[in-house]
Amino acid sequence: MQDLLIYVILGLCIGVMSGFFGIGGGFILTPTLILMGFSPVIAIATSLLYTVATSLSGVGAHFRLKHIKWETSIIIGISGVVATQLAHPFVIFLGQYNLENTVIPLMYLALTLYFSISILVSKSPSNEQQIRKTKHAYIKIVLIGLFAGFISTVLGVGGGFIIVPLLMTVLAYQPKYAVGTSLLSVFMIVVAGFTTYASTVELDYGVIGSLIVGALVGGQLGARVTNVYENKQVRHFLAGLYIATGVSLVFKLLHLDFVGLLILFTYCLYMLLHFLFHTLKIRLKEKEVG
Repeated sequence: MQDLLIYVILGLCIGVMSGFFGIGGGFILTPTLILMGFSPVIAIATSLLYTVATSLSGVGAHFRLKHIKWETSIIIGISGVVATQLAHPFVIFLGQYNLENTVIPLMYLALTLYFSISILVSKSPSNEQQIRKTKHAYIKIVLIGLFAGFISTVLGVGGGFIIVPLLMTVLAYQPKYAVGTSLLSVFMIVVAGFTTYASTVELDYGVIGSLIVGALVGGQLGARVTNVYENKQVRHFLAGLYIATGVSLVFKLLHLDFVGLLILFTYCLYMLLHFLFHTLKIRLKEKEVG
């Protein structure tokens, strides 16, 4: 019972960040489970099912906030679903040759490094730039979906940690619209991704259920917190999350799993505390003005 409570709290914390960043949650959960001793394939399948719940919860919250660009989201989702079917055989291949413990963390590391740099160096777009850049960008949208869908199934993530920064850097979306648009695409992708694993691996549904219970609450809270931060702050937090995850995986490759887990946990705890105190500060200012 105590172990399940730990997973509820873990699901809640990751759910908050999922709703805030639009990353589905698997981006944080998969490396966390690997660092906790789960095999990569089990961690991937568990994260995909968890991400179904977190992304659905986040979609509901961002729908009410009107942060979803429906056409872009559906195109990315359909493209991503196609790509998930190509990725699963690749994961099975890695498992057959015992390469998953090296290749998957290295892929994570490369992507986190690239996206953290791209987010930090790119500039926040204006509304005019967003409209001009996305008007004839269907090919880019499809390519983003294909890439996100493939990586989603290979790494056990929702694809949001790829979709969000690409929407911001390639299509010049403002962070809150990148987050909302990403979550709907992520939901479509992870449903397809999980079905490719469901019949081939044994999962602990007690653990998954506990994670999802926490996620359903956390996703709503995280989406609401998005509105109390400026775009620049969201970008910097997201870049920091990528860096912390990348560093934790370096320690995983060095067989220092506990150190890696501690680094990721510390950054996530810092973000959660910042969300709490910053939101309270904003609410108090609003009451004083009112």
